[in-house]
Amino acid sequence: MPHLVLLYSPDIEREADIGALCRALADRMLEQKDESGRQVFPTGGTRVLAYPVAHAAVADGKGDYGFLYANLRMGAGRSPEVHKQVGDGLLAVLREYLGALLEQRPIGITLQIDESPGQVYDAKHSSLHPLFQKHS
Repeated sequence: MPHLVLLYSPDIEREADIGALCRALADRMLEQKDESGRQVFPTGGTRVLAYPVAHAAVADGKGDYGFLYANLRMGAGRSPEVHKQVGDGLLAVLREYLGALLEQRPIGITLQIDESPGQVYDAKHSSLHPLFQKHS
């Protein structure tokens, strides 16, 4: 963890480089530092996943409406300041990559951040983390 999941209307993919957006969002996540200067998210655990939805109904259906919903799920324990910093940073990337589309037609962008303090099962098995752990 963290995992940032993007769900979007398929028309967005025809007009924006979703792969580049995913990379830019992951890079922004990896740039985040907490109050003590430590990296907020582990490099090996950072994921951005994007899916066009198969079916959707947007607003009243009478226009060329699109949407992108982004949900960041991360482990508990970060400060409200870090939450805001991360959210503002991710929203800035979304606006940068989708700004031209927002000016052309109605598109709704939603970004939500959830923590997972109440997990009942949280297993991880990875050969990625060792690649990014510093050895003393």
